[in-house]
Amino acid sequence: MAMPAHKDAFGTPQSLLILGGTSEIALATARRLITRRARTVWLAGRPSPELERAAGHLRALGADTRTVAFDALDPEGHESALGKVFAEGDIDLVLLAFGVLGDQATDERDPVAAARVAQTNYTGAVSAGLVCAGALQAQGHGSLVVLSSASGERARRSDFIYGSSKAGLDAFAQGLGDALYGTGVHVMVVRPASVRTRQVAAREEGPLATTPEAVATAIELGLRRRSEVVWVPGALRLVMSAVRHVPRALFRRLSL
Repeated sequence: MAMPAHKDAFGTPQSLLILGGTSEIALATARRLITRRARTVWLAGRPSPELERAAGHLRALGADTRTVAFDALDPEGHESALGKVFAEGDIDLVLLAFGVLGDQATDERDPVAAARVAQTNYTGAVSAGLVCAGALQAQGHGSLVVLSSASGERARRSDFIYGSSKAGLDAFAQGLGDALYGTGVHVMVVRPASVRTRQVAAREEGPLATTPEAVATAIELGLRRRSEVVWVPGALRLVMSAVRHVPRALFRRLSL
């Protein structure tokens, strides 16, 4: 059994569990934390060559990296799969980073496909989030970082299926953070603008688009500050505050 790894004197997590082990944002975060002396990384995801390659890259950086089979669409298996990880030792940071964009035009015509987006981004996250929250609370410490999205702040014609799933996830994570307040477990919601990843390469880039590395930097800073909500880039908070208050009749005419 692995020895427990706890945060160092500067509050840097030394043991990580990434839900969505091939996420470019999550892997950028792992690389950054490994340079800050993170020692153990678990990558949870569907078994695939891509997941093994990601693990190999992190091992090459010096981290003890392991993989665990995990499927967001199999909530019945979450407790068993993730329980194996926590049975090996304490986890300082859980990064919930899985999710799918879907295709708005296709999903509007295919309710089953639309439901799969919601099940992955919301239902799967609720199940996995609660399992990890319970394990973190049992060990008495740790952080749960949830990758939300600015798209969840207000439904847009161009991506309301994806955006609504992120809105649900965001509300769940905030409520979970309130429920865990005072237990030693810290929940942080991260709301990035469009992130330049392979998943969004074919989509039009927004004016505040960011990178996986920038999100990773913001996550590390947020952890040090014990932030509850992090916007990436920071200016996005003011932009979305204005967007939330645009009258609906005007908002539906905007090209968003």
